[in-house]
Amino acid sequence: MQVVFMNRLVKGSQSDEEAAAQVWIGEEEGIWHLGWRDFQMSEEFVDTSWYEGVSWNELLCIYRHGLAIKLGEGYRPIIEGVFHEEEEQRYRGQSVQKLYCYSEFHPEENLYNELCVWRRRRAVSERKAPYFIASNKLLRLISSFIPQNLDELMQLPGVGDNKAGDYGTDILEITAKVARNHNFPLNWVYAELNEEVYMTWVFKQKEQKYKLELDEYRMRHTLMMGISEGKNLEQLEQACNKARKDIIEALEELEKEGYDTEHLIQNELQEMPSDEQNAIWSAFEELGDMFLKPVLQKVYGEGKDAIARGNIDLLYERIRMIRIRFRRDQESRRNVG
Repeated sequence: MQVVFMNRLVKGSQSDEEAAAQVWIGEEEGIWHLGWRDFQMSEEFVDTSWYEGVSWNELLCIYRHGLAIKLGEGYRPIIEGVFHEEEEQRYRGQSVQKLYCYSEFHPEENLYNELCVWRRRRAVSERKAPYFIASNKLLRLISSFIPQNLDELMQLPGVGDNKAGDYGTDILEITAKVARNHNFPLNWVYAELNEEVYMTWVFKQKEQKYKLELDEYRMRHTLMMGISEGKNLEQLEQACNKARKDIIEALEELEKEGYDTEHLIQNELQEMPSDEQNAIWSAFEELGDMFLKPVLQKVYGEGKDAIARGNIDLLYERIRMIRIRFRRDQESRRNVG
């Protein structure tokens, strides 16, 4: 086997190592190998295979996820750049990330809960998803640093002129009731936050990120294999261990990347009357394809009784599959034009 990459990691200081390990990538006759080697105090070692197969992309997903777990456990690489990310990407926004990290370790739970209640009420009144009002990360920042005026509020990442103008008064009315023992600006955070605590937090964030990427890659692979084998949505749902809605969303992404999902769509819509399909197509032509609810109401009526006569999830599922066809047709027309 030809080893194409290897890095040594230590847990503890390099002068007094608590543990040492290696992560390596090798290739043999077109087969990629990825492994982890733990060195014991007696100079013996224990090897763990992380991957063996033909896909470099899958290997890379597994490598990043597995390495993030080890770094979260306290291992540190001798050679930097272990995630094969661009230099500017690795260091981008580090000061912002430290604010997020500090806020997670120093929460004011009662204030956070009150902000969540406010966000939920505001989302209902504005008919928006709660995260459009404020993300969980932003509410954590507010509850940890407790701004008392608009200038302080706008020093928090994620708060610009629009958000401050729309929601600043409400937020400050809530934070005004809570005492704090620190000041703005927040430069003091960078000195107070322990670097090792911060790096462990960063690697935990990477672990979650790369786990999602790995799950997405495996689902896409399973999905493409299933489509090529002629499986239906129910079979794909079982194979991918995902909800049908997630499968449809993945189909939309595959179509954007040029994969042909028409055979599956044709099979799933074969029991749907053609006039009903045509009505949905016409609704997309009239209303556009950005939102599904107006199309649903246009075709099936705005009253709840009319929509209730059909399975609402099935109706949306079919509308989304017809939207895949519609967008494919529109893209084809643009290319011809």
